[in-house]
Amino acid sequence: MKGARDNWGVAQAILLATAAMYPGVADFAQGAEPEPAKLRANTQEAFHRYVGLTETRNADELKRGTNLLWIDELPAPERAETYATLKRGEVEMKKLETRDGGKEIACPAGIIHHWVGVVLIPGAKLDDVLGMLEDYDKHSVYYGPDVEQSKIKSRNGDHFRVFLRFRRRKVITVVLNTEHDIQYFRDGPERAHSRSSAVRIAEVENPGTKDEREKPAGEDGGFLWGMETWWRMEERDGGVYVQSEVVSLTRDIPVLLKWVIEPFVTSVPKETLSATLVATRKAVQGRTASR
Repeated sequence: MKGARDNWGVAQAILLATAAMYPGVADFAQGAEPEPAKLRANTQEAFHRYVGLTETRNADELKRGTNLLWIDELPAPERAETYATLKRGEVEMKKLETRDGGKEIACPAGIIHHWVGVVLIPGAKLDDVLGMLEDYDKHSVYYGPDVEQSKIKSRNGDHFRVFLRFRRRKVITVVLNTEHDIQYFRDGPERAHSRSSAVRIAEVENPGTKDEREKPAGEDGGFLWGMETWWRMEERDGGVYVQSEVVSLTRDIPVLLKWVIEPFVTSVPKETLSATLVATRKAVQGRTASR
């Protein structure tokens, strides 16, 4: 931890020196937000293409009904070791990349982040997990402080429209008002999955003050322009395996600040997903214990 602080101290000192030569970065060197970014049409098109191909792959896997978890496709020795790690209470993560006919999908002026993670919740039943995940009015309790506010806006059976307010601190603090369209599917007595799309993302300026306002969508800091999530759940081995796959879109990094900002920006999607899975396990276990 000390080494990380020392490294950041050195980086900040160099950044301040850079700011003296390039006044445009001076505000960011003091912890302020970088200049606003504009979400371009071709950036959005690339993200939609990426999500569409990822959705097709997910649909094919679910239809096939085998290898529900990403770890099931590992070679036998590695698969056995990974399952043992999950049973010890750890989270298993993997960085993914969807390609178009084997070719990388370029995303001009943006970065597509793609991670999958899985956790085992021992002693839980599938209904325990579904009950917690669908309890969106309490997600600010289950997933705080990253989720600051949560509310079900509408529900029609297994179809939800949900408001979530995110707060994330990583060099600077970013607050986002988001709305999500979520559908749950019961695939059998011991299996289920869900599909979530962020249909609205608005960065909040001056949060918690009388001057609070939402910035225009796509004309903000560019910390989150899109988020698509696929959840899978399977009850076996004395508990429930929960897998979450997330594809998100952020702005790219200005060349001048790339060497400083990129490690922080690109670490957020992985850290957030890992924390979400840990919080999911804790929340489900808390509910089952109280029951």
